Amino acid sequence: MLTKRVEIQDLEVGFQTSQTYTTAVNKISFSIGKGEVVGVVGESGSGKSVTALSLMRLIEIPGVKTAGKLLFEPTDHTVVNLLQLSDATMRTYRGKEISMVFQEPMTALNPLQTCGRQVAEVIRQHKDVSLQAAEEEVLKLFERVKLPDPPAIFKRYPHEISGGQKQRVMIAMAIAVRPSLLIADEPTTALDVTVQKTVLDLLKELQSQLQMSVLFITHDLGVVSEIADRVVVMYKGNIVEEGPVREVLHHPRHPYTRGLLACRPPLDRKLYRLPVTADFMTVDSQGGIHEKPNAINELIDKLTIPATELNDRRKQLAEARPVLEVEGLQTWFPAEKSFTGQVKRWMKAVDGVSFRVAPGETMGLVGESGCGKTTLGRSILRLVEPTGGSVVYKGQDIRSLSATGMRHLRKEMQLIFQDPYASLNPRITVGAAILEPMQVHGLHGTAKQQQERVEMLLEKVSLPAAFYHRYPHELSGGQRQRIVIARALAVSPSFIVCDESVAALDVSVQAQVLNLLIGLRAEFGFTSIFISHDLSVVRLLSDRMMVMQRGKIVEAGWAEEVYNSPQTPYTQQLISAIPKII
Repeated sequence: MLTKRVEIQDLEVGFQTSQTYTTAVNKISFSIGKGEVVGVVGESGSGKSVTALSLMRLIEIPGVKTAGKLLFEPTDHTVVNLLQLSDATMRTYRGKEISMVFQEPMTALNPLQTCGRQVAEVIRQHKDVSLQAAEEEVLKLFERVKLPDPPAIFKRYPHEISGGQKQRVMIAMAIAVRPSLLIADEPTTALDVTVQKTVLDLLKELQSQLQMSVLFITHDLGVVSEIADRVVVMYKGNIVEEGPVREVLHHPRHPYTRGLLACRPPLDRKLYRLPVTADFMTVDSQGGIHEKPNAINELIDKLTIPATELNDRRKQLAEARPVLEVEGLQTWFPAEKSFTGQVKRWMKAVDGVSFRVAPGETMGLVGESGCGKTTLGRSILRLVEPTGGSVVYKGQDIRSLSATGMRHLRKEMQLIFQDPYASLNPRITVGAAILEPMQVHGLHGTAKQQQERVEMLLEKVSLPAAFYHRYPHELSGGQRQRIVIARALAVSPSFIVCDESVAALDVSVQAQVLNLLIGLRAEFGFTSIFISHDLSVVRLLSDRMMVMQRGKIVEAGWAEEVYNSPQTPYTQQLISAIPKII
């Protein structure tokens, strides 16, 4: 019998190709106690998800080599090494004794089956029950994970429910047969802060009720602080620090941990740029980590924008003539139609929104998923046709423009999409993707001059010119986001809408991309609307902030004032939901 639920001993996972061997996890060891929640943190590529998938035995494909021991004690107290189990035996453990909540529920759920059927299938696979009994159990599970109207959700397909609801369906599926170990791989990434808080509270409640052991993988140290008992910090396949969560987060010993903590946007001041892990450590050619002598507090003090400078900036923006004027903007979609096709009910995604943006200003737009943020951004650019109201840019009413006139304006107004992978063509190189808008608008001279500009833009977004010939699938999430930013800048726009452009990035990469946007804004002088569900990020990047709820702007003002003195209960709720290190 083990004293712990799981003991990972010298786990090594590597990927073998015809020419190279890459170590993803380098002989790591840690344990998970019975009824304990262990958080694993680190940036993309640190080995977090590979460790989790190894416990589930889900990476056994040609070219993957695994060594070490994964000792696990199921409910019958028979200790097993998961790496030595046959595939058939492992299938009996997977789902019943060890379950996993995946990072992206849309890809983890079957789009061709209803949500209820998918959970019922898990129950019937591990229990000898009828379909009716399984369906009754699913409805109870949906109530347990606090899904609204369980019978309706049971009959819906994944695309018919929200991101937060899909994540709860995944949790219901994971706990369906009361596993002794639950692995949660980034279960709240890209969820807005209020839904994230609901999911975290739900996981804590279920873990307490079922006395499960939990391996919780995330890049957000605030989330770890709220849910974990102990934390393991990983960097490039190695464990660099481990211990009780409060001890590690309040007294970090390793420079990488200190760097991760410093990467989070501060809640009490505005900075010229965010600190990054490179401010606190260097990595030599052998992978050795060397600490820089910089003290975090001293660095943050140097990066803090003085109050006098903020006041001067506000005065300048307040006196400037607006470059964008939005008046009474409405974008409605049919929600219900009669038998004859007449609209009986409208879904008012944007409902009478008015605001102004000064030249060079960054206007932040925050709110929960479904509040209308993305629709508002796309309506301004006429990627979605508004139902009513006006959008005036540089004195020109955009809504009155013909299709040809709008095409000419496209080079002035650009959009950085939320999902960089979905917005890049997987069949063309990233160089061709950046080059394409220049060719469409006939900008920047000859083919040779255009290619030189692409290479210059790659360098501007901190990528080597050699990336010109790479394809999107060869790049990390942060690198793809930089490509999308470079593509938006290719036509030298004067106005950019950034739609959740850092939502799914880990904190260190997020800090790099935010710093990149801050630097590019200073260099190119573009005006922007920055859409996000994260108020701390919007506070860092924006001059003013608007809070959106159910298609309407419920609060607006200077970013620091809205954050520090929220006037509406909704804004107060958004701020209170931000994960904080406690």
